[in-house]
Amino acid sequence: MEQKQSSHGNKNHPNPEVSPTPKRRLFTAGYKLRILEEADRCEQHGGIGNLLRREGLYSSHLSTWRRQRSTGQLQALSPQKRGPKKDEQAAEVAALRRENERLRAQLAQAELIITAQKKLSQALETVIGPAENKN
Repeated sequence: MEQKQSSHGNKNHPNPEVSPTPKRRLFTAGYKLRILEEADRCEQHGGIGNLLRREGLYSSHLSTWRRQRSTGQLQALSPQKRGPKKDEQAAEVAALRRENERLRAQLAQAELIITAQKKLSQALETVIGPAENKN
């Protein structure tokens, strides 16, 4: 946070302005492991509370990170993307459906062209056919 000099001397005060878009904090796996090790070493009363206040963390951070560490999810300690997860099968099904529709449209167009060619051939046979028989 920026420090602002007051008009009452040289004391610095925090800038009261808040950024327009809040930033979510992301913790690296190394940081999480370091904090967990430090919390495990805390023996005196209030040690974990002091650690949490110093680092600006909540006890829920520790419990989540401990659960992840105990299940062996080291990669789970890395920051995760928030929001709905992409369903790869659904995306593949949608792509296949689009391709299927495109191919159906091509087939319908090809059948239309073949039908038109057949009718043209039949019309030419009726026009040219009798003329050839007269010669």
